[in-house]
Order: sequence, then structure tokens, then C-alpha cells
Amino acid sequence: MELNTISFSDFTKLATVIWVKGASSVKNYMRASGMVKIVPIPENSGNTREFSEVDTNEYLSYKGQSDQAARGTVQQGYTKTMTKYRIAENIGISYEMRKENKYPEVTNALLNGGRKGAQSIDLDLSHRFTFGTASSYTDRDGSTVATTCGDTKVLFYSAHELNGSSTTYRNRLANNPRLSKGALEGMGRLVTEETYNQLGEKKTMSFDILWTTDDPNAVNTAREYLQSTADPEGSNSGVVNVNKSRYKHVILPRVATTAAGAPDSDKRYYWGIASSANSSFYLGVWEEPHLMLPKAGGNAEDVQTDDWDYRARAGIGIVTVGASWIKFSSGDGEA
Repeated sequence: MELNTISFSDFTKLATVIWVKGASSVKNYMRASGMVKIVPIPENSGNTREFSEVDTNEYLSYKGQSDQAARGTVQQGYTKTMTKYRIAENIGISYEMRKENKYPEVTNALLNGGRKGAQSIDLDLSHRFTFGTASSYTDRDGSTVATTCGDTKVLFYSAHELNGSSTTYRNRLANNPRLSKGALEGMGRLVTEETYNQLGEKKTMSFDILWTTDDPNAVNTAREYLQSTADPEGSNSGVVNVNKSRYKHVILPRVATTAAGAPDSDKRYYWGIASSANSSFYLGVWEEPHLMLPKAGGNAEDVQTDDWDYRARAGIGIVTVGASWIKFSSGDGEA
């Protein structure tokens, strides 16, 4: 992208122009959701990291008088390898644009590459849910992104495997209902009956997050069920709302999008619950989003044209090791 007086003549013409700055989202919705565990990775330490779950047995064994105590069981789960990738963009600004521009604050807004970096990371994180029913997807740049968990199954699946037991578990709600009181109870049943450690024992987790897309109906329904004093579906006043404040509602506006980041109505009713404490959804950060600024005579100035290049950069990796910490419904009513 190049900014010059030909493509953006309004920046330099004599007439005063009233600029209406476009809305820009700078909030890291998924990164700040509580479901993503962030791992800062130092320089000169390689471009990969391995992540693995480890469980022990849940209960102690009986010990008779003078008997030797039983040995605890430790079971490693599946492993996922995170590989770093970089995202980047250059914006060129001509000499004339720099010297004749009447609206430097507008130029600065256009050059806010740090914002783009944060939004790109949030989109990539969100797409792990967007494409959580597939083993991979083709991203906005045409690259294939693998989305499977450590057991090689898709994130939202009906028969996830355990590494120390033949037991399988599901984290996708049967029949994929939209968010409702009955559907929330169905999610609760997945928590009580389909949450295991790697040894096949029931594992108790605190599920504290209810996440939805930004669809108005989904958002309003979630707020109704979590904030109403009385039962939203009760016929009599004063009936207690058992879901009041049970979960923190997290809105994820980039989940219902295409790989390119355009709205995708097919995914508007995606929702689920999650355990922030037990999440195995990792973001490795080699290089936080930042903007590399040029200067006169520096290596970002073209000696032939005097143009400057502003360089936006970031370096990250994303993996989801296991799936027991999250429960999901596509909300389309399909079995």
C-alpha cells in the first residue's frame, strides 16, 4: 500500500476537508477472553514449542496398618507442537505526502500497524473456534492451518480420545441447539458426564465462561439468562434464576467470520461454555505486534524515490492441546 498525493489527493488539496474517522476495533476479544493462555517466548530459543497435558489419578488408595502406600499414577496426555509464524505489512509514504499533508493525524491513523497486528492475532485465535468442526482451513493468505487437538480430532467432536484409557468423550452438544435454558442444562450435563482426565476418571472442572458470537439474539439471550433476577422462562414472579451470575459472558465478534474476516451468517449462533483454569488453548508470542518507524537517511528510506516504509510486524504460534475444557454447540439444530 502506498500513500501519495495522486491516490489520496484530499490530504494535500487547499480546500478544508472534514474527515470522519472510521471505527477501529482495538480490543483483543479472544486474547482477553480468559480462555487463551499466553506464553511469552524469548529470542534465540527456537521457533517451536511442545505442549502436553499431564494428569494424575483423582483419588487416594486405602492403606492398612504397616502397609506400603500405593503409588500414584501419572499419565501424560497428547502433545501438540506450536510453530512460530510471522505476520507483516508495509505501508509506503511518498516524500510529497509527508511534506504537503495537511492532516498528519489522519496519516497516523492510517499507519497504525500495531492495531492491525493485534486484530490479526485476534482473528487467528477466533478462527480456532470458527473452524473448530474441521481439521484445517485455508486462511486469508491461502495457507493451510491445522486446527486439530493432540488426539488428532477436531476441536469440537463427539468422540475425543484419552491417552491412558479406551474411554472417549464428547464436547459437542448433541443436536446443536441454540442457546436456551434447556441447552445450558445440556451443556452442564456434558460437564458432569463427559469430562475426564487422561486415565478415564471423572474430572471436576469449574466452567466459568459462557461465550457467544456477537449476534444480537445470542448476546441478548445470554444476558437474559445470566443477569435476570427471576427465572426468564418462569410464569410466576419471584422464581429464582438458577443461572444468574453462573458464568462470565464473553462476546467473540470474530468467530462468525469467513477465513478472510468477512461476516459469516452460517456461524452466527455458535456458542459454548469453557473453563478458564483448565484451558489448553495456547498463544505463543515471539514478537508482540509493533510498528517499525522509518527516519530520514535510514534503511527504510528509498534512496531513489525518498519514500518511507512503515513496517508492521508480529510473530506468534497457536495450539489447542486438549478439548475437555470447552463445550460447544453450532446452534443450527443439526444432529
